[in-house]
Amino acid sequence: MSKNVNGGQLMQEEEPLTVEEVAKRLRVSIETVRTWIRSGELNAIDVGKYLIYPADLEDFKQRRSTRRKKQKES
Repeated sequence: MSKNVNGGQLMQEEEPLTVEEVAKRLRVSIETVRTWIRSGELNAIDVGKYLIYPADLEDFKQRRSTRRKKQKES
């Protein structure tokens, strides 16, 4: 794990996930994850391949969950 010093405190960043790992976690295809990344829905970094930080995945899941709840209420 990477370690950064921020404000005098040592913080650990979580290791980024691959597209394949995200697809497995969300039970979707790899191409679906890539589509979300290309459309800007899911944040990722491009280092020759896409990597997704767990915090970005959680944000994405929260936004999708909120959107679904609003659609059901309509």
